[in-house]
Amino acid sequence: MKAQPAESSGGSSDRLLRASSALADIGLDALLLGPSADLRYLTGYSPMPLERLILAVVFPEGEAHLIVPELESPGAEAATAGSIELIRWKDGADPYELVGKILRKISRVAVGDRLWTSHVLALQRQIPSAEMVPATELMGGLRSIKDPDELDALDRAARAADRTFELIRGQVFTGRTERDLGAELARMLVEQGHDRADFTIVGAGPNSASPHHEPISWRIAPYDVVVMDFGGELEGYFSDITRTVVVEDEPAGFRQMYEVVSAAQEAAFQAIKPGTRAQEVDRAARAVIGEAGWADGFVHRTGHGIGLELHEAPYIVEGNGTPLAPGMTFSLEPGIYLPGRFGVRIEDIVVVTEDGARRLNASDRSLYVVH
Repeated sequence: MKAQPAESSGGSSDRLLRASSALADIGLDALLLGPSADLRYLTGYSPMPLERLILAVVFPEGEAHLIVPELESPGAEAATAGSIELIRWKDGADPYELVGKILRKISRVAVGDRLWTSHVLALQRQIPSAEMVPATELMGGLRSIKDPDELDALDRAARAADRTFELIRGQVFTGRTERDLGAELARMLVEQGHDRADFTIVGAGPNSASPHHEPISWRIAPYDVVVMDFGGELEGYFSDITRTVVVEDEPAGFRQMYEVVSAAQEAAFQAIKPGTRAQEVDRAARAVIGEAGWADGFVHRTGHGIGLELHEAPYIVEGNGTPLAPGMTFSLEPGIYLPGRFGVRIEDIVVVTEDGARRLNASDRSLYVVH
């Protein structure tokens, strides 16, 4: 079955046709995707990954099939709305043999990152002469340019995260544990419109120098720096924001470091333009921090793409020569971390526009004093 033309640019049929075209452009004979954000992006179907094979098979000429267990077919039919041909299999049958017949004679096939190894090995036995390559570049290229509906969802998720920060900064911090503050953030994310909270990183005092610190029973005290990195999912799309505050007053030497990170984030933001390579944005942030003498304290990339997954293409990191294009969305989150003392990170989600970039997060990035 060939994918049918969609009425809007965000329709699954249109996305399937673009995937088929991309396969033809790079000389691949087929695309295989299991349950994943990639499958949801192309078909609208988001099943739980299980031992039963669920597999989309897309060909360059536009032919596309979705192989599903019989018991999953009602959900698949409702989600895909006729955009892709469903092929059902019953328990006791061999779905891999079925896929082998569909694939026929192929030489190169792209395989989705999230397809279980057990499925991949079984499929290899069906097409032993075919070369399997990762579908990362193909799907990353398709998904990195967000359509208007996707940008709207990301906008709303970012605004809900902004409101969460505005609420949390009015709370009492002194005497609370990191774990308690993290739970409050999770509650507020849902209260402000997210379908669920995905993560809440809260690092206080010396723990603020650990970029991915898990909240523990550390009790927050005056002069602590508190890094809060949190986000959630709203209609399938994610928010991700980081704000750093100080309790009662700032520790000695902290404000200068905060201002350097703020300047680094602004430099990265100003570097964003269509055609600029992703690594140049990373370099812009790193140059500011390096000139201030804290290069060794900036231990991670400047950003990551965001959309149906919290981390996806494009990655804002040295070595990534991908040219930026309008519709790409990613985080800008430079940081400096001094082990045993404190750390600082400031993060916003941005979207590339026709002439630069726009921040999706609008909450103040000034250094806040909380109590």
